[in-house]
Amino acid sequence: MKLSVDTHTHTISSGHAYSTVLENAQAAAQRGLSLMCVTDHAPTMPGAPHFWHFANQRVLPRFLHGVGVIRGVETNILNTDGEIDMDARILDMLDWVIGSFHEPIFRPTDKHQHTLALINAIESGRIDAVGHPGNPNFNFDYEAVIRAAANNNVVLEINNSSLCGSRAGSEMRCADIAACIKEFGGRITTGSDAHFAHDVGNFEHVQALLQQVAFPVEQVVTHTPATFLRFLQERGRLPIDAFSAL
Repeated sequence: MKLSVDTHTHTISSGHAYSTVLENAQAAAQRGLSLMCVTDHAPTMPGAPHFWHFANQRVLPRFLHGVGVIRGVETNILNTDGEIDMDARILDMLDWVIGSFHEPIFRPTDKHQHTLALINAIESGRIDAVGHPGNPNFNFDYEAVIRAAANNNVVLEINNSSLCGSRAGSEMRCADIAACIKEFGGRITTGSDAHFAHDVGNFEHVQALLQQVAFPVEQVVTHTPATFLRFLQERGRLPIDAFSAL
């Protein structure tokens, strides 16, 4: 399955990543991507940038090295109310919002609390995707969360980094999550979660997992740039004129 969009990349602004936007874009071009989302960590993550960093993404060109640039953020889910650490005014300036659990921000508790937090974040309308849901430290009710995501047009991410060691124990969980999404009619996005340019657009493990569960291409919003851009409009984003030819 061809994947044309990387919806989860980090730059040096995240504090624990090692490449610039330009370096990431160059790597994306070398891998043949059409679009790349810039999704640095939101402010409550240790080492993350101030919210001005996200508000000022309007200065980023829409194309770098021939790759379309989607302006985004990886926010932190803060509590069981599903609140995230980014003001709505800033979110309105962005194209793409991932909501994720991170251990320094949301201390892992139990399946019920994690499920409640995810469903409330999904139903808030403030996130477009759930980041790295396969993390075994944050067990949740797959069916309840996947149904909520499908009903609210939110996608779950299959994260390549989770499948190659960054979150040990994610492999089987990601396969089970993908199988549940396939069954319940939800959709997925695909992210490298690159913290170094070399990993941008690396979907080796994602593609193997999708093949393993025979995941339908029509449930993958990153299959083509047009599919992803159409999803953003379904989420209420205005069309991005610079990408009209994609």
